[in-house]
Amino acid sequence: MTAGTDKALRMSYRIGRGEQGVLTFEPYKSELLPLWRFKTPQIARKSSCDLWQRFEQYHEESDFVGMDMCRKFIQMGMTRAKRYANHAGGRNDKDTGAELAKSSKHKDAQTKLEASEIFREVWVRCLEHEGYQMRKEAFVKEQREWDRMQKNNAMANKPDSGEEENDDG
Repeated sequence: MTAGTDKALRMSYRIGRGEQGVLTFEPYKSELLPLWRFKTPQIARKSSCDLWQRFEQYHEESDFVGMDMCRKFIQMGMTRAKRYANHAGGRNDKDTGAELAKSSKHKDAQTKLEASEIFREVWVRCLEHEGYQMRKEAFVKEQREWDRMQKNNAMANKPDSGEEENDDG
C-alpha cells in the first residue's frame, strides 16, 4: 500500500476522537469501507472479522495508520449498530433534527444491539492490542517531530518581514 510508505500522507493523518476522519482519509477509506457492514449479527461478525484481519495485516506491515483506520471502522460499526438499536431507522427527527426517543421494542432493536456487541468485542481487542499501543505511541512521537520540522522549514523559507524591499532596481 502506498499510504504506508508515503511519509507526508501518513503524517497528515490525525488520530482524532472516536471515528473522526474515517470516511475521508484515502486510500484506506476505499479499501476498508466495502468490508464494513452491520445489518445483522451474522453480517457484523463477518465484517468485524474481515476488519480485524486487515488490522492484523497492517500490524504486520508496521502501518499504524491502517491499524487505526480499521479501529475506527470497527468502532463505527459498534456505534452505528447501537444507534439503530436505540432508534427505529437510526435517525434523528427529519424536521427538527432532534434525537428521537429511544426505543428497544422496534423491529430490529435486538438484532442491531447484538451486531453492536459483536463490533464492541473486536474494538476492545484493537485497543488492547499491544502492537497497536506501541505503534500508536511511536506514531504520535514521529508525527510531533514531523510537524515541528515542517513548521521550522516553513519559518526558514518565509521571507524576513523586517526587511524592506528596494524598488530602485
